[in-house]
Amino acid sequence: MATQLFIDGEWVDAHGATFTTVNPATEEVLAEVGAADQSDVDAAVAAARGAFENPTWREMNPVERANLLFKLADALEAEADEVARIETQDVGQPLGVSRNANIGTSIEHLRYYAGWVTKITGETNPISFPDTLHYTRREPVGVCALITPWNFPLMILVWKVAPALATGNTIVIKPAEQTPVSAIKLVELAEKVGFPPGVINLVNGDGTVGAALTEHDGVDKVSFTGSTEVGRAIVRASAGNLKRLTLELGGKAPSIIARDSDVDAAVAGNIGGATLNTGQVCAAYTRFYVDKAREEEFLEKFVGGVQGLTLGNGLEPGTDLGPLVSAEHLSHVEDLVNTGTQQGAELLTGGKRTGQKGYFFEPTVFGGVRDDMTIARQEIFGPVMSVLSYEDEDELAALIARANDTPYGLAATVWTKDIKFAHRAANGIRAGAVYINMPPIPDQAAPWGGFKASGWGREMGKYAIDAFTEPKGVWMHYGY
Repeated sequence: MATQLFIDGEWVDAHGATFTTVNPATEEVLAEVGAADQSDVDAAVAAARGAFENPTWREMNPVERANLLFKLADALEAEADEVARIETQDVGQPLGVSRNANIGTSIEHLRYYAGWVTKITGETNPISFPDTLHYTRREPVGVCALITPWNFPLMILVWKVAPALATGNTIVIKPAEQTPVSAIKLVELAEKVGFPPGVINLVNGDGTVGAALTEHDGVDKVSFTGSTEVGRAIVRASAGNLKRLTLELGGKAPSIIARDSDVDAAVAGNIGGATLNTGQVCAAYTRFYVDKAREEEFLEKFVGGVQGLTLGNGLEPGTDLGPLVSAEHLSHVEDLVNTGTQQGAELLTGGKRTGQKGYFFEPTVFGGVRDDMTIARQEIFGPVMSVLSYEDEDELAALIARANDTPYGLAATVWTKDIKFAHRAANGIRAGAVYINMPPIPDQAAPWGGFKASGWGREMGKYAIDAFTEPKGVWMHYGY
């Protein structure tokens, strides 16, 4: 597999130092990758600009552009098992998660947005001027920097690539330095299916490469998924040329378990929603508000279910949870768990690193958590769950206020059989997605993004088409 940069249709050596990506289950080096420097970023942006202005891409028939995306989906599907294995080795997630949630969803996103290409339309507007026709066009934003995280490297990349290309933009991809291998593979497949040179470019490296893209005057839009801290830095960096931004940032999703809920279903759904990808999910359920009357039952079943999970190498059959992504992140999770015990939370299960090799951390449940504790407020991004209780006689408004008492607002869930309670809670919770009696599963047709510090804008569905296009109004006077 190439570990170079991809610029203007060519694989080229990077001018920066080489870095390694490590299998988090074994701590063995998976690949050595060339890191871009400023000159490489400049070249990639220039190539994307040239391709954007080239009639070969700019004036390509929509059917042809759609066919390229369909071909890319077919090419990815043909190598899905290999790519899933690569992703598991790079991230650590169980192979089933890689194959179905990560690669499978990527294939569906490519096909979904391939279908959109021939359906991007404008409209006519009944304006007040006589003898004048007004219509709108949706035109591509231009050169788009796509900066992606390490937790679902391919899937989140495709969330951005598919609508960006469907709408006629050109792109520069910067994957997370911890997990760049599947992005390299996707670009190899795109090259094979025939995207014109310069339409897709790839620069690898650490945060300095991402910063170079966000500050670059040749970049018209940045689509970023990652931490809120970095998101704020991107907002500041984008001010130079007023870049368009889509930011999908952190989360601290609450889960409300009502007195009338099916506790068995709530336990199963919340364990899945909290521990998928070892809790390294921005929408992971992390704060569980349980009615006091059901707390004992919920805790007994919840802790038992968590203790029954199998922690191991994602390539091994039967693995439920893989390792955390890196030694650095393992240390971050350990520190927050220790803070939880120091602040008085009751450790019910887990709480420590396990295994002689690999970055494995036991799934961890705390009881007796208060809203002001660090583990209830700070995004942990690991398999750490906090159980809080509430009195049933409390007004729903007070419970919603507790759920909303966070800087974040990406996702939330409510477990209840009472449709009135469900709707009132969903209406009151400040989050971009509220799930009723189900884990946090995105879909290509539904908007994805957050309120407050969880980001700006929306991905997926028609909302991504809006995010990667600019509306243009055309005025035509025909009275002469």
